[in-house]
Amino acid sequence: MADIEVKENPMRVLKIAKVVVNISTGRSGDPLEHAMTILQQLTGQKPCQRFAKQTIRSFGIRRKEPIACMVSLRGKRAEEFLVKAFLAVGNKINPRSFDKSGNFAFGIKEHIDIPGTRYDPTLGITGMDVLVNIERPGFRVNRRKHAQARVGKSHRVTAAESMEFIKEKFGIEVGTAGD
Repeated sequence: MADIEVKENPMRVLKIAKVVVNISTGRSGDPLEHAMTILQQLTGQKPCQRFAKQTIRSFGIRRKEPIACMVSLRGKRAEEFLVKAFLAVGNKINPRSFDKSGNFAFGIKEHIDIPGTRYDPTLGITGMDVLVNIERPGFRVNRRKHAQARVGKSHRVTAAESMEFIKEKFGIEVGTAGD
């Protein structure tokens, strides 16, 4: 009986659904163009612009003005970027960065902290947010149009499961981030 290998249920295996990298400049024009160039160099994908939802006069932001850019990474590209991004934060993540659904986010203060990135004086230095969505196979039933259904409570990802997954897959220390 001990010789039989117990296989894990393939529907319970966690995976990285997507990684969203966001740079918010707070204004349009050259700062946004530089941020888009930086994001394209880091990820190898063309970023899309994000627009202001409301006017905030004290910040000089008008409604529908482009103020940020973002890229969604999936599959191998997402994992490769995550390895570099974790190195930029010292392979540590604060447990408060995880939400109850197992997703997590962290910030990178300067893009030049990411390994393999060179400083370009014309672009300057910018920070970014990295958001990671973790899920199991079968989560599509919640997003599809036809025959949409809810994901059962026992199939949802918890913060503890997500922390364990990140520790095993990337060797990340989940504890107070050393800043």
